[in-house]
Amino acid sequence: MIVSGSKKKHSGGGLGGLINRIQTLFVGLLRIWSIPIVLMLSVSSGFTTYYGMSHFIVPWIALIITIAIQSIIVICSLELAGIHWKANRTRYASIFASLMIALAASITFSYFKFYEISEHENMHISRLNQAQREVNEYLSEVLAIKTRILEKEIAELNKASEEVSQAYFGKHPEIQPQYRDQVGEGPFWRHYNQLYEREKQQYDQLEKDFAQLDQVVRKLQINLNNLDIGSGNIEKVYHDVLTHSQDVQIKFNQLASKFGESVPNPPELMPYDQFVQGVTPSFSMWGNFSMFAFICAAMVDFFTVLLSYRLEFTAPGPLSEDEQELVFECLRQFSEFRINENDELEMVIEKTEIERARRYSDWSRMFAVGFLLNRGFLRKIDERTVEFAPNLYPLIAERMGDKIQALKARAREAALAAEKAGEQ
Repeated sequence: MIVSGSKKKHSGGGLGGLINRIQTLFVGLLRIWSIPIVLMLSVSSGFTTYYGMSHFIVPWIALIITIAIQSIIVICSLELAGIHWKANRTRYASIFASLMIALAASITFSYFKFYEISEHENMHISRLNQAQREVNEYLSEVLAIKTRILEKEIAELNKASEEVSQAYFGKHPEIQPQYRDQVGEGPFWRHYNQLYEREKQQYDQLEKDFAQLDQVVRKLQINLNNLDIGSGNIEKVYHDVLTHSQDVQIKFNQLASKFGESVPNPPELMPYDQFVQGVTPSFSMWGNFSMFAFICAAMVDFFTVLLSYRLEFTAPGPLSEDEQELVFECLRQFSEFRINENDELEMVIEKTEIERARRYSDWSRMFAVGFLLNRGFLRKIDERTVEFAPNLYPLIAERMGDKIQALKARAREAALAAEKAGEQ
């Protein structure tokens, strides 16, 4: 409560008065602190709204629209707090509709930013799982073909070894009957032994080639695991994954083509820029709805509306000494008061039947009502009633206290005058 410097300040004594002053100061500070909080919340909501909107329209136009949206949210919240549905239904409905449209636009475009934040890790995991799945599927096919080649080569090597043994003991089916069962390393054995040595060299070389291939595969799998952990330079790790993946393809394709095997389709790994690319806002995000992102986007605007609504309980500015006196004297002329459902003092501003009969001019007191409505000290409920705003109570209480003190002073003066007159 603000009083001019020339006015005497009344303060209660004792502990109760101290607690009252502390409580009044605390409530006043909270109301003052609400203003920068509303501004900061509006700026925060505006940033996320602008971020989402700038992906759809020109940035400078998005900035202007964002400022308009946040201004409408604050202004409409203040307006709604100062009017009642019964007072002016059309105005109330238009302000409420404007607030809902502004909130819908703000939450919609803010949702894109919070969606990006909340889904960034999920997108990274999804892309990583996709890369691992494609590589593992390719390696599974490689392993199957590798096993088939090894089994084929082992079978041929075993066959050559068996033929050498048969040739040595003279049991080979191609040996002529007269030379059967002759044991020794004859020309027939040397021929099949050469074939066996050739097969064995080929098998040993194949094992070396597959061992080299296994080393590259192991490096590829290690880099995939490091990519999952996210340790070190992720760009270098991902490029290593691409490099080792290509090395595996080249080495295995050479081996497979040598043995007449068909090669599997290589993994289609995305480029690094696409792998680390963030979320690009689009309305398709609503298809994969994120409740967390929506709550975060709505929460900022909800607090903005709530605090803006509460700010209305503080009048735009203090009344001067003359304005306070005028308001108090004019409000005293009303006679119908009651406590309404909001626990506020409500008064009827229409003329009474007696005043109408006497053709009473209520211009001065209606001017006071209009003045207080305009300044935020009164709220209109309907066409014939208004209620006090919290700011008006201390003002009236102080004026009533002044009047009571003045009456007591006059009573004391009258008593002293009566005593003096009696003495005389």
